[in-house]
Amino acid sequence: MKLEMICTGEEVLAGQIVDTNAAWCADRLLSEGIEMQRRLTVGDRLEDLVAAFQERSHHADVILVNGGLGPTTDDLSAQAMAEAKGEALVENAQWRTKMEDWYTKHQRTMPTSNLKQAMLPASAVMVDNPVGTACGFRVKLNRAWLYFTPGVPFEFKHMVEEQFIPFLQQEFQLGEPTRVEKLLTLGQGESNLQDILSACHLPDGITLGYRSSMPYIEIKLFARGQQAIAALAAITKQVKILLGDALVTAHYSSLAEAVHHLLLEKQQTLSIAESCTGGMLTSQLVAFPGSSAYLQQGLVTYSNAAKMKLLAVPELTLAQHGAVSLETAATMASGVRGLLDADFALATSGIAGPDGGSTEKPVGTVAISLATRQGVHCQMILLSRRTREQIRQMSCAVGYDMLRRALLALPVIADYGYITRTAERDFPAE
Repeated sequence: MKLEMICTGEEVLAGQIVDTNAAWCADRLLSEGIEMQRRLTVGDRLEDLVAAFQERSHHADVILVNGGLGPTTDDLSAQAMAEAKGEALVENAQWRTKMEDWYTKHQRTMPTSNLKQAMLPASAVMVDNPVGTACGFRVKLNRAWLYFTPGVPFEFKHMVEEQFIPFLQQEFQLGEPTRVEKLLTLGQGESNLQDILSACHLPDGITLGYRSSMPYIEIKLFARGQQAIAALAAITKQVKILLGDALVTAHYSSLAEAVHHLLLEKQQTLSIAESCTGGMLTSQLVAFPGSSAYLQQGLVTYSNAAKMKLLAVPELTLAQHGAVSLETAATMASGVRGLLDADFALATSGIAGPDGGSTEKPVGTVAISLATRQGVHCQMILLSRRTREQIRQMSCAVGYDMLRRALLALPVIADYGYITRTAERDFPAE
């Protein structure tokens, strides 16, 4: 089966919004062993949509079309599909009734513009949307089934899970089985990773892929066919050994997610004090449901006054060593841990730029500390020639990896590669 995707919308084509639907969908399908061969983005122009549907329908078996099913005049997917096939739009009575019932149930009057969402190509097979007012549909054109879904991410994900994947499984022989292992790395570039992993001999049917997503690079091991799948575990073990400390998790899409599950599993608590990361550490954990079981507090102590008053950082420490120092970060971590007697505490203090650096402490200098009941582990890193956002993102990743390693009883501070460590120190527990 050859699967392609067409994403619609001027805002996607112009880069005004990031197409998270396409990325999520490709990854979700891959977890089912279904690989996408091609993805195309088309703006809200009728002639371009018609041309794309007609041209790609000669090459693909299935084309997943995302977007353009709303009630406004720039939602053109249904009309474009009807023109591509040379047929009329007709009202789908079943979907109109469902929309009217929904508005009646919620004691609202249905806008006239919503009637447009019940107009489908004459040969279309309606696909239910259980969480929205735009139904999906599928149409056969040339060799391809074109499968239309709404652009709203919440609705799109429901339809992929509940309708699209079962449709593929029922209608197509999906070929040889496929399995993928994902490994998340930190601190190594793609070229370095390629060199490191060149020592691993891959048997037939297993291939390596790389995906960069700041601050990580994800390595994917694809196994196609039963023989390759049988060899996948052994190859994955070899790859993990070669990666060393650069490997930060094998199961999750970020270190924050890995730490979230470890804290839940080990029933440990965490407090956070942030300066340069400005709440980013805390926010990444709050994104996961259940974080209230371990996350006690997250304080953004941006000013020296806040560090002194809220975290008991001595004025003398700030005067002698500065806000961006191992000593200050260590006291911040100890201070926030002690407020509610957490098992662990993380603290960051740095210069995210683009201004504020000096010869001694240039932009990109960040002090990161992890406090435990036994003591405080601190390191100073230098993230040169990076944007403010990149410095903050990478600082969070290093901090979370320190915590991950502590939770797994590994040495807290690791060597990653291109992340330069300029100093490190352990302090006794207070």
